[in-house]
Amino acid sequence: MKHYSPEHKSVVLAKLLPPYNMTVSLLAQQEGVSDATLYNWRNQARLEGKPVLGANKTTEQWSSEARFAVIVETTTLSSASDPGQ
Repeated sequence: MKHYSPEHKSVVLAKLLPPYNMTVSLLAQQEGVSDATLYNWRNQARLEGKPVLGANKTTEQWSSEARFAVIVETTTLSSASDPGQ
């Protein structure tokens, strides 16, 4: 069984969220993991209180804390990709 670091899992799961909004199937194929593994990672992240899309596929159903966490993460990603900052 292949072992993935928590950091790698976080990076992969972030692709399920805005601005990427990838599907589980596409992301699993792209990352070379099974759909089941990705679903397990997503469920574990949800249990840890991290914002992830689940059965509710719209962000309108997220708590304000989950929305804020995604905004902070997205801002961090945008800042990191902008060499001018």
